[in-house]
Amino acid sequence: MNIKRIAVRKENLELTRPYTIAYKTTSHVENMVVVLELDNGIHAIGTCNPSHYVVGESLEDSERILTHAENVEWLVGRDIRTIHRLCSEVSTRFPVTPGVRAALDIVLWDAFTKWLGVPLVEFLGREVESLPTSITIGIKNVAETLAEAKEYIERKFTVLKVKTGESLEEDVERLTKLREVHGSSITIRIDSNQGYNAAQMIEFFERTRKLNIELNEQPIPVSALEDMRLLPEEIRRTIAADETLISPKDALNLVQKPAACGIFNVKLMKCGGVSKGLEIARIAENAGVELMWGCNDESIVSITAALHTAFSSANTKYIDLDGSLDLARDVVTDGFILENGIMRPNDKPGLGVEIV
Repeated sequence: MNIKRIAVRKENLELTRPYTIAYKTTSHVENMVVVLELDNGIHAIGTCNPSHYVVGESLEDSERILTHAENVEWLVGRDIRTIHRLCSEVSTRFPVTPGVRAALDIVLWDAFTKWLGVPLVEFLGREVESLPTSITIGIKNVAETLAEAKEYIERKFTVLKVKTGESLEEDVERLTKLREVHGSSITIRIDSNQGYNAAQMIEFFERTRKLNIELNEQPIPVSALEDMRLLPEEIRRTIAADETLISPKDALNLVQKPAACGIFNVKLMKCGGVSKGLEIARIAENAGVELMWGCNDESIVSITAALHTAFSSANTKYIDLDGSLDLARDVVTDGFILENGIMRPNDKPGLGVEIV
């Protein structure tokens, strides 16, 4: 079954509200979209929105590469049944642009499993049925944090991820108030986006010990990885490596003794799609590291691809796949099912999305 044609475009999916993290404010969202058609009329889709700050690839870089005909036309006429070879070629052709790799890798997996007539997660080997996703609160003052938390709780979300890292004092105050107001009815995890040094991380951990913070994403700068390894073990167990985890090679480095973290935060936009995500997951499984699957501001397409990949690993304990929830529009419908903050695939073939 051969690939008949492939088309690329950029879409502005916009945002219903801007948000702030430790190093930037985001007010709108653009994604690259790749649509592939097979000889039998099956249409598949892949998308990407890489973070230049994290991987050195901007959306403009992705657009420049994907819209250059020779970078995608090599797929036309190729047999989708050779999925592993095709994905390997994607990785070889675009070694330094994980966003490009992700868009092409995702569209190939969607096409292949649609051709098979099975959900991607079932082909990969489903290990998880459903999980609650966290939903993210940006860096705000106490009142704004509590107001946004109230909104999400009213929408039945039970896991809140709070962005921190600009001011340790304000971080502690916001989290303390959040726990005082909502008690144990919610799970709180945080993302410090490299905002602390090692001493601040220890201070933060001790001052929030009684708040039962579930995990902390990348509190220490990438450049201070060795400092992260020297943190007390009880702290390292709660750290989810994010910006320090781009590739399978990074995963192998992180688990070298003493392990720098207890959790991997895998993002398809960092590692380059489903194929590399699976490689990282296998490293985590062999090292006894828990898996968290995160995202950027992304279409339902790549969010759903991450969900399918996540649920194929028994080590997946956390998902943070809220990246499409604040989009004003999207290029597909369906995909995942979200009920009371709990996500699961919809069990349709491929990614289960409908192109609009």
